[in-house]
Amino acid sequence: MQNNTDTRFQEDVDVLTLTASSCQLIVWNDEVNTFEWVIETLMDICGHSFEQAEQCAYIIHFKGKYAVKAGQFDDLKPMCEAIIDRGINATVEEVVS
Repeated sequence: MQNNTDTRFQEDVDVLTLTASSCQLIVWNDEVNTFEWVIETLMDICGHSFEQAEQCAYIIHFKGKYAVKAGQFDDLKPMCEAIIDRGINATVEEVVS
């Protein structure tokens, strides 16, 4: 007769991970800037294709604002400042989950 001494242990471990907060670059509607200017700005600064930028511009116009880009604050802040420098209202907002 053979004794089975193979014992297996299972242990639950909680792992705490540091996650950077996620942000959104919000562009706001106004009655000053043209669709063409907003589209050109989104293509130049955010790297959007023409189609993406055009869709964003329509949403901004009809909804009043739109999150045109998501990412980390340090990446979005310079984009926000560049958009503001072109006379378009923009903010960076933290995504609350």
